Amino acid sequence: MSSRVLVLVALVFLLLGYRLYGRFISRLLGIDPERRTPAHTHYDGVDYVPVRHWLVLFGHHFSSICAAGPIVGPALAVAYWGWGPSLVWILLGGVLMGAVADFSSLVVAVRHGGSSIAQVAGSVIAPRSRRAFTVFILVALVLVLAVFAELAAGTFVAKPQIVLPSLGILPVAALAGLFLYRGIQTRARLVSVTFLGLAALAAAMALGETLPIRFPGADPHTGWIVLLFLYCFVASVLPVQYLLQPRDYLSAYILFATIFLGLLGVVVTNPSMSAATATRFVPSQWPAAGPLWPMMFVTIACGAISGFHSVVSSGTTCKQLDNERNACRVGYAAMLVESLVAVLVVVAVGAGLGIAEHAELLRGQGGAITAFGEGYGAITRVFFGEYGTAFAVMALNFFILTTLDTATRLGRYLTAELLGTERRFLPTLLVVGAAFLLAYSGQWRRLWPAFGASNQLVAGLALLVVSCWLLQRGRDALPTLIPSLLMLVTTIAALVLQIHAALVGSDRGVSEWIIAGVDLLLIALALSVFAEAWGILRGRRRKPEIATTGA
Repeated sequence: MSSRVLVLVALVFLLLGYRLYGRFISRLLGIDPERRTPAHTHYDGVDYVPVRHWLVLFGHHFSSICAAGPIVGPALAVAYWGWGPSLVWILLGGVLMGAVADFSSLVVAVRHGGSSIAQVAGSVIAPRSRRAFTVFILVALVLVLAVFAELAAGTFVAKPQIVLPSLGILPVAALAGLFLYRGIQTRARLVSVTFLGLAALAAAMALGETLPIRFPGADPHTGWIVLLFLYCFVASVLPVQYLLQPRDYLSAYILFATIFLGLLGVVVTNPSMSAATATRFVPSQWPAAGPLWPMMFVTIACGAISGFHSVVSSGTTCKQLDNERNACRVGYAAMLVESLVAVLVVVAVGAGLGIAEHAELLRGQGGAITAFGEGYGAITRVFFGEYGTAFAVMALNFFILTTLDTATRLGRYLTAELLGTERRFLPTLLVVGAAFLLAYSGQWRRLWPAFGASNQLVAGLALLVVSCWLLQRGRDALPTLIPSLLMLVTTIAALVLQIHAALVGSDRGVSEWIIAGVDLLLIALALSVFAEAWGILRGRRRKPEIATTGA
């Protein structure tokens, strides 16, 4: 099968999805450019700050949602179940489910004054849903921080030449933020700041090759973790427009370049897909992977649908949206670009690697990330020579770092909600401290198997909240309710399979009991929130329009 044809078909499908289904969802949500957003009505100069140029917010949002997820999931799924089912799920899931969840979560959060999706659940469904939802999302964020800090520290140790550009972007972003928000914001100012910022970043990338930075001391891995969490703390408490926002905006261009060059490499060289189009329903070579349904649908999370995206949409992005007319561009389109990243991964490992090589790399120390790097290097050799793999690893590190700072800020919001405080430092310290302890102790490895399904569970619950919100306003909820129910059923089925795998067999240990307990807790959470929403879904409860928020 021609990889060029696959890429072109995927591009056309995603573009049509944005133009047609994105507009349909915009009408369903009642987008109103005349309505003032929380960035204006709740402006505080720290978290609520309107972004005048929607491209800047798009860059922040895309960089925040696109981390290691759309790399790891597709790289595994192609080996487990084949590139055919993987590609179909990525495209259909992205257009009909993932982008809808991201976009609708953003709009509903905006209509509720910039509240998190957990707070909206308390308002739309029932107050007791809010606390359980908040605690669950917070635990997931702490786990994400621990794992991604581990990954980033590992890449710093293994590839010291990427340290300078990865950390050098911080002062560049701070200067870019100062210039962007100093005086009148114009398109010319944005273009000039973008050009100068990217030029400085390119210089740092070139310099990094000749000046690799290694952390001094006997334990550089732990040293980098400490430094990364210090950065996360600072980034979370600073005004969003002076570090987080411009950093993510500039980082987005590295990610865009990675996508563009990868797809161009496929179009130019047109390698054939060597991976199997489809394997068995339960892959014989990878029996631990499980059946195609439900496991493929939780293995490929980011790239098709992800609950973390809804948390970002209703966390940082909703507080910076300048005008509702840009909500579809940011919420819906950014998800489709991430789907394009997942398509690129499918082609990179499916055409850039042989079946045996792909399997060997997945079983190696680097796993799916190494497989993607090698596959990307193969399809971009026409541009990069032998540098393609290193460039892919550096770009992936940018993906991870941009998610780290956003996840810390989101954790600060949720912790402050639970504590009932508006302070920034204590909630941030609690989040960063918990994540550091989890990373340092290595206990995250016991909980990580439950994260894939829990991520999809948040997506299903977020769509359930949006569905109740639409029904209470007399609007058609099927475009959000159907994906919600599909994800809830799929996620619970995956959790049941995971519980069975953990408890059946003679080698059960503490880790297996912990995973089973966490999985049971997630199922109970899903069923409890669904039970609370059942009265609304059956039409028994309906809330009037909320005049204070314009909901």
